[in-house]
Amino acid sequence: MQSTQATQAINLAGKRVLLTQASDFMGPALAEVFRECGADVIAADGPITDLQYPQQLIDVSGEIDVLLMNLGVPAPTSPAAEVNDDEWRSVFNAMVDPLPRFARAVLPQMLARGSGKILLIGSASALRGMRRASSYSAARGAQLAWVQAVGTELASKQIQVNAIAQNFVENPTYFPPEVQANPSFQERLQREVPLGRLVSAREDAMFCAYLASDHANCFVGQVFPVCGGWVGR
Repeated sequence: MQSTQATQAINLAGKRVLLTQASDFMGPALAEVFRECGADVIAADGPITDLQYPQQLIDVSGEIDVLLMNLGVPAPTSPAAEVNDDEWRSVFNAMVDPLPRFARAVLPQMLARGSGKILLIGSASALRGMRRASSYSAARGAQLAWVQAVGTELASKQIQVNAIAQNFVENPTYFPPEVQANPSFQERLQREVPLGRLVSAREDAMFCAYLASDHANCFVGQVFPVCGGWVGR
């Protein structure tokens, strides 16, 4: 009952939402919650690194009110001295290079309407140093810098661009069941995360739905940590 009441309070009826990487990372939880909130969700799983894909996807999708850029790849764990060009290029190719391509594709219609939202599902690894994560954290940091710049630029156009910077959020890409079941991981949760548990996928998706709603038109170029207090430690 409580979850039903919560989704009813966030009304996305009539909103057309385009979700990238719908089967990965936060995609399944986002699709479920946004649909419960009444949104028409276009769940896309195409080749995110293809140069032509963003424009082709927007062309076939039509009018988009909310672009959910759910972008995530398994994080490399190379020591900094061993990060080669292929690793560096790979994470940027998957998580940073698509940003301006999607902007070029979707912003003309949003600017013409004078409304729209872009929400990036990013990582708190850009907000707190992590060992053996230099390439991944750099790409995640570039994402957040892009959101802050573009969000500020488009604020006066009534287009809101924001980001969720998450870590220790339940999802199959970074915290699959076998990781969660590991006693050493549970000990790490207690040691590093003030919340003492993973943020549930639904909790995260509900916050995303709020940011995508008309209740959150005042947020522009902002980065919201969702990490159970991990960043603040």
